[in-house]
Amino acid sequence: MSINYLEREHNSRLAYRKLDADDRGKNLPTVMFCGGFKSDMEGTKAQFLEQECRSRGQGFIRFDYSGHGASDGAFEDGTIGLWKDDALAILDELTQGAVILAGSSMGGWIALLLARERPARIKGIIGIAAAPDFTKDIYESDFDNKMKETLAKDGFIDIPSEYSEQPYRISKALIEDGARHCLLDRPLALDMPIRLLQGMKDQDVPWQKAYRIKNALLDESRAEVILVESGDHRLSRPEDLVLLAQQVQDLSL
Repeated sequence: MSINYLEREHNSRLAYRKLDADDRGKNLPTVMFCGGFKSDMEGTKAQFLEQECRSRGQGFIRFDYSGHGASDGAFEDGTIGLWKDDALAILDELTQGAVILAGSSMGGWIALLLARERPARIKGIIGIAAAPDFTKDIYESDFDNKMKETLAKDGFIDIPSEYSEQPYRISKALIEDGARHCLLDRPLALDMPIRLLQGMKDQDVPWQKAYRIKNALLDESRAEVILVESGDHRLSRPEDLVLLAQQVQDLSL
């Protein structure tokens, strides 16, 4: 499936791959995958979900945020609000009808923000190591005073990552904008089923975060936490993917 581009203002383009539903799946909701921080749409989970949807004729779309993958822009210029708006443009302009959002890590935060803005469009949410409010968490828990001073003085700080040979550049704008989009510091009014897949050996998102999301909901019964005892942050092992596929099928009914 070839890469297409959604033209945005200021000649900025968002890269995406879209699978249209066929007659078998025309009554099923479209599945939209929201990737993680500095990831792209070519990851294992995104490609797996595409093949799962193809097997039953279900619509599917994956995309790259600005500054990620094949999309225009610089990663360092990105913020949660900008990436949320990217995802909103994909949802509004490239999908119709009911949608299931599958969000990995930061994509889980994006998915929750989309559901808050377009509740009538979202049939269900699957959070995969969902990380809402992670910018606030890392600033308050991982940054010491020296790091905070560097961020304030230089406007950014580089942090080593096990997922890349190059450090992740965290900007002051990312931290400040993230604070404006935090969700877990107030009641969260979402009225759709939410499945939260969370590895208990996740070194990036503590498994307790899944319960923080559930507890933030006005109606906690709308969320189900599914802990994977041996699962890590990626949740990309064959058994993890089978579990993910089950959630998509269940929410599609």
